[in-house]
Amino acid sequence: MANGAPVRAPSDNTDGVATVGMGHGARTRRAARTAALLSVALTASLMAGCTGHGRDDDRAPHGTATPAPSRSAVAGSPLAVKIDNVGAARPQTGLGAADVVYVEQVEGGLSRLLAVYATRLPRAVGPVRSARESDLELLRQFTMPTLAFSGAQRALLPLIDRAPLRARSPDEAPGAYYRDPGRAAPHNLCLRPSALLPAAPGAAALTTGFRFGPAPSGGTPVSARSVRYPAARFTFTWSAGRGGWLVAMDGGPAATTDGGRPAPATVVVQHVTVRTSRYHDVLGSRTPYTETVGSGRAEVLRDGRSYDGFWSRPTAADGTSFTTADGGRLGFAAGQVWVVFVPGP
Repeated sequence: MANGAPVRAPSDNTDGVATVGMGHGARTRRAARTAALLSVALTASLMAGCTGHGRDDDRAPHGTATPAPSRSAVAGSPLAVKIDNVGAARPQTGLGAADVVYVEQVEGGLSRLLAVYATRLPRAVGPVRSARESDLELLRQFTMPTLAFSGAQRALLPLIDRAPLRARSPDEAPGAYYRDPGRAAPHNLCLRPSALLPAAPGAAALTTGFRFGPAPSGGTPVSARSVRYPAARFTFTWSAGRGGWLVAMDGGPAATTDGGRPAPATVVVQHVTVRTSRYHDVLGSRTPYTETVGSGRAEVLRDGRSYDGFWSRPTAADGTSFTTADGGRLGFAAGQVWVVFVPGP
């Protein structure tokens, strides 16, 4: 991509994203100003890539006028980033710093990640991709979270606009995004979190309902656990040396550009209802909708063991609680949590 090209999230055959970002009232208000700024916004940032090691990778590019967010607007509010997970998007950047990584099924049986940051902000995150309707329900558990995403299907944009969150696509915050010249679009859009949040809000912003503490009694020793979608596969292998579950995707070890192989301390396999939504991509494939309000079975992996239990989230404003078969609290191990949503009772 030539220097000075505007930050844009192009449409692609997988997502069918018809426009970028909010694309409605907010775009109209900012169109004149943004057009003048975008022509010079990326000259420095294009050289940095998604690695997080470029000279300007923790600052907005020169020439943009993206204002620093006020602390009052984001106090106690985490950052959620929609992250690409097809082969061309790997290795990702910034996954190791996330407090929670949600894995969901999207069109074509593929997978996508939603990473939530509260205790620390990495210098870069990416590749950033488009949002889904399910994300809006999932993020209701947080207080006005900031959602970083590349865009969305046109019909979904009004729902995003009305949701209780701070939507920040490249249209809303052009200075927060840049293109990695070493990757092909659309798998090369990267985010500087510090351009959206002044600082990490802290653990109190993680209103997930998760409880951390000692493991319950019982459990079954497990060396590895695999989860399959129609066109994607995850395997979590216990590593005593890392004190976590080494992540593999589609048969190969997962990797990041800035933190090595992810090894979450806790992995949750959450059995949910996945239904067909009213939205679809340009090929006509309907978007799956993952229901995260309700209750169902869950498997919690920690300390090399698997614990069967149940999850419950009465309303969208609630976090999700996890209990053992006898109703006791199912505590998580301290550290990063991956939640994998799988269809099934």
